[in-house]
Amino acid sequence: MKTIIAARADAVSRSAQPTPSLRLALASLALSVLLSSLGTSIANVALPNLAEAFNASFQQVQWIVLAYLLAITTLIVSAGRLGDILGRRRLLIAGILLFTVASFLCGVAPTLWLLIAARALQGLGAATMMALTMAFVGETVPKEKTGSAIGLLGTMSAIGTALGPSLGGILIAGLGWPAIFFINLPLGALALFLAYRYLPVDQRKPKTECAGFDTIGTLLLALTLAAYALAMTSGRGSFGPLNMSLLLAAFFGVGVFVLAEARSTSPLIRMAMFSRLELSASLATSVLVSTVMMATLVVGPFYLARTLGLDAARVGLVLSVGPLVAALTAVPAGRLADRLGTQCVTAVGLIGMGVGAFTLSMLPSSFGIPGYIAPIVVITASYALFQTANNTAVMSDVSPDQRGAISGMLNLSRNLGLITGASVMGTVFAYGSATSDITTAPPEAVATGMRVTFAVAACLVALALAVAAAAFRRTFRNRGSQSF
Repeated sequence: MKTIIAARADAVSRSAQPTPSLRLALASLALSVLLSSLGTSIANVALPNLAEAFNASFQQVQWIVLAYLLAITTLIVSAGRLGDILGRRRLLIAGILLFTVASFLCGVAPTLWLLIAARALQGLGAATMMALTMAFVGETVPKEKTGSAIGLLGTMSAIGTALGPSLGGILIAGLGWPAIFFINLPLGALALFLAYRYLPVDQRKPKTECAGFDTIGTLLLALTLAAYALAMTSGRGSFGPLNMSLLLAAFFGVGVFVLAEARSTSPLIRMAMFSRLELSASLATSVLVSTVMMATLVVGPFYLARTLGLDAARVGLVLSVGPLVAALTAVPAGRLADRLGTQCVTAVGLIGMGVGAFTLSMLPSSFGIPGYIAPIVVITASYALFQTANNTAVMSDVSPDQRGAISGMLNLSRNLGLITGASVMGTVFAYGSATSDITTAPPEAVATGMRVTFAVAACLVALALAVAAAAFRRTFRNRGSQSF
């Protein structure tokens, strides 16, 4: 009997080991995440060169970045749902192909507005890639390894974000601005080959089981998200009548979208899902935490340059510490989530972020660069713990026919947090610095603004922890009642 049990245990152990095909399938997903995150960060460094090349203003070339982000934000949930209906493999391959072709069009664009249009197409491809890579984890990886796989995707996202500015600078200096788009061609071709060769083939469903696509819901959600994103990003930090009108339109759009989904026979998002407190809490905490993470990008450059007096090269070097720490932490975070459970790792991540934000809110500027880097390391490492565990918790319990939509919603919650953080945390920073123009504020005023901003960030993390704790208590209570 012991021999039989040992043999079965050994068989289970061997089945959990990644095969070469599984590794290459994960490589295709990881490369897709790397490309989409690289597309977000690499274009920022080229804006001065693009403004000169097209004889355009800074406000005009900003649309090169905004078009990409708006396409991702407005279409990511729809792309995930479409993958559930049509097949994730074929749609992911189409997304990689579209991203690669659009990258070529960006590099050869003769005018600024054609470049912006190509960037929107590139964003559509990126939305498909981001929505479906996490959904694929449930199909390609054993459940006990889900956290490790999602951690790997988080690592590649952080690497893409960190690599973008430095790689973009090197390519522009050596080959000119088109090179930042042409670099995607060989990488996209490799991702396309790996996805086509190693991802599991879509299962054909009987026509009676095929759900319809919610076109009305898709349009309403896209318009609503576009209005919100524009409300948060227009006006270069000022919140005027246009921003307020767009924000009101977004809130009105939410109401119309909910009504439309309640009447749809094949809704884009099933509203009943939000009755699960665990899912609602995970999405809410993701928005709050991403809002806090944006504070490090909004405040960091000004504090380092104005208060600590660093030049541009050293500012960039210090800012790269955060993404590097997140990249190094994400895979171990996934393994911890697999071993200790997602709730424990989520709680540790949120507590760590709160401690780091509170420390920055009390930081004297006399502590210099080490005093800034140490809390940032705590915040970004804790963020990797939270993000990996939170995503694992959500994706582990999703039915196969909803994986794409839920993965899209997770990515959407992160994007909405980043967009909100850019506006809200920027406003808090300006208020705390007591100045209308942060670029000319005295060093001590910038330091005060930094401390006020991270005090607000610590409060947001505390709110996220309270939301997560309520969901944890509800889960334990339900499990206890079911055991009797």
